Amino acid sequence: MEKIEYLTVIKFLTKQEKTPQTVFQEMSAVYRDSAPGKTMIYKWHALYKKGRDSIEDDSRLVRPIEATTPEIIEKVEKLVLENTRLKKKQLTTLVGVSETTIVNILHQHLGMTKVCARWVTRILSADQKREPVEARIETGNETWVHHNEPESKQESIN
Repeated sequence: MEKIEYLTVIKFLTKQEKTPQTVFQEMSAVYRDSAPGKTMIYKWHALYKKGRDSIEDDSRLVRPIEATTPEIIEKVEKLVLENTRLKKKQLTTLVGVSETTIVNILHQHLGMTKVCARWVTRILSADQKREPVEARIETGNETWVHHNEPESKQESIN
């Protein structure tokens, strides 16, 4: 049942001078598991008792709910791996989520950071760690270096 239908019943029973407890009991008896919660019934009962007539919710700005789902993460990863020069705003448009969500996915879920206008992984994979490296940098700490021959900016334009 739609919320507007519940509100109509609550309004009707309130106009009949029924108490919120009675409204709750009657709606629970009729609608069983699909009945609205006690808090909702008491809230709307009080509003109708104070003179509210509308059964519609007040309009308000609502921030869209965004979930970082595995499908969205996979889509972002695929797009970035296909074109490492994509900007956050472009990804936002292509995927259909907020820029904040894109940044969260890139940094937290994919472990990527922007380097020279490209998205690259911050942590090397196990395969990358096993590959031989031609140069070793001595810093006192063990450092892994991944050798990559990326295309130049000029080459990527063509």
